[in-house]
Amino acid sequence: MKRLSMLLGLALILTVSLAACGGGGSDEGEEGESEISEVASEACTGTALTDTVKLPTGFPKPDAVTYVKQSEAGPSTVVDGRYDGSLDDAYDDYQAAVETAGYDVLFDEKEDHDAEISYKTDGSSGQIALREECGDSDKTYVHITNRPE
Repeated sequence: MKRLSMLLGLALILTVSLAACGGGGSDEGEEGESEISEVASEACTGTALTDTVKLPTGFPKPDAVTYVKQSEAGPSTVVDGRYDGSLDDAYDDYQAAVETAGYDVLFDEKEDHDAEISYKTDGSSGQIALREECGDSDKTYVHITNRPE
């Protein structure tokens, strides 16, 4: 009986230890998601940039897009903003705009709640990422990363 109690105690300690380890990884994922949501929130509700956007000349920009923030990440330019419309409309408009601008599409994908278009043009390449993170079905978060070649 004493041996059974020790085994049950050991099993309980092991179970609690494993649960504690698993919980830490989950919190990290939630923390990363909240950071993305803060950036998206700012882009979805912020005022339009007054500075010149540092994207290549002739960069495709559908009429429904408002750029809100830009930053540098090493040699890359990162621009965040919003599209006034659904994810489907944002994806279709950016697809058409990229083709009209003569950019090479390296990869594109549309899923239920996000989409990406990776492109290449003379002197740069990058990605247009679209996300349903604005909390409104008629507003889409836009995240553009452009890198010089």
